[in-house]
Amino acid sequence: MIYPTINPVALDLGFVQVYWYGLMYLLAFLAAYFLANYRAKQLTDWNSQQIEDLIFYGAIGVIVGGRLGYMLFYNLPNVLSDPLSIFAIQGGGMSFHGGFLGVLFAMALFNRKYHKSFFATMDFVAPLVPLGLGFGRMGNFINGELWGKVTTSPFGMFIQEQGVARYPSQLYEAFLEGLVLFIILWVYSQKLRPLMSVSALFLIFYGLFRFIIEFVRVPDAQLGYLAFNWLTMGQLLSLPMIIFGVYLFYKANRKHT
Repeated sequence: MIYPTINPVALDLGFVQVYWYGLMYLLAFLAAYFLANYRAKQLTDWNSQQIEDLIFYGAIGVIVGGRLGYMLFYNLPNVLSDPLSIFAIQGGGMSFHGGFLGVLFAMALFNRKYHKSFFATMDFVAPLVPLGLGFGRMGNFINGELWGKVTTSPFGMFIQEQGVARYPSQLYEAFLEGLVLFIILWVYSQKLRPLMSVSALFLIFYGLFRFIIEFVRVPDAQLGYLAFNWLTMGQLLSLPMIIFGVYLFYKANRKHT
């Protein structure tokens, strides 16, 4: 397969340029909004105003947390030498794990406003997230960033600008963390489940999928491998998600029985 070089600018109006990556974020939030409204129709304790606020709070958490997380987890020396670099968003740099923490904080504020329990909200939110993750990885693919390792495998993709074939790890993540994770959570959450169990499955399967894909993904150049010539920051941050998810799932189902 040959990588089809795509112009990252989807629409150039002269006075403003619309980027595919930005459109992927828009699609992510729209997908979450429509899925949330669909789920709310099946429940009695959610209304349209709460859904709108939920998406707004979540969007702020994703963007602010994603940026801060990237700078702190992946680019800390640069932040320490130049704190204002946090605001240099034109250079890119977003972290899922930072966005995840940002959403947790945003949901805590949302729950405080609407007097909802934390895990009741997170169980509602979890199935809304994966499709957005998939759109984000498609944005990475269009931008030609976050490539996998050089390979001669037929599963690789030849990049003409680099003159080598690499694993399209962005597509692997879009498939596993986006589509497959969405199907798992959406199907599982269609029946009444013990509190925390949907959130637990999100933690387990996202962490597992990300940990596996990191084996073929090239680590950030400024960090490289953290240990053993294979451990990446993405794996280090995903491992606690898996462990905590297993704990939550066990706790939720033990209480239920």
